[in-house]
Amino acid sequence: MKLARVVGRVFCSRQVETIEGKKLLLIQPLAWEDESPKGDPIVAVDAVGSGSSEKVYFVSARDAAVAFPDAPPVDAAIVGIVEGHQARDFRGK
Repeated sequence: MKLARVVGRVFCSRQVETIEGKKLLLIQPLAWEDESPKGDPIVAVDAVGSGSSEKVYFVSARDAAVAFPDAPPVDAAIVGIVEGHQARDFRGK
């Protein structure tokens, strides 16, 4: 699982019928240690009702497809809202 912050929402004029009614959010992946941005923002399907500026955790690749078994494969799925976390930097700092 990976940490991210919701930074926007994606609206589509057309999409596959099986994801109709599911919210598409733009998320910015973050480093667990210091919450700094990590890579480019990505689009994720929301499975938990998260909202603007919330910290979330998401899964990608095959794990994301499992989160929505009735939908076509998705690249990323938000599967939790993060209320808080504690992380130790194991990079020797």
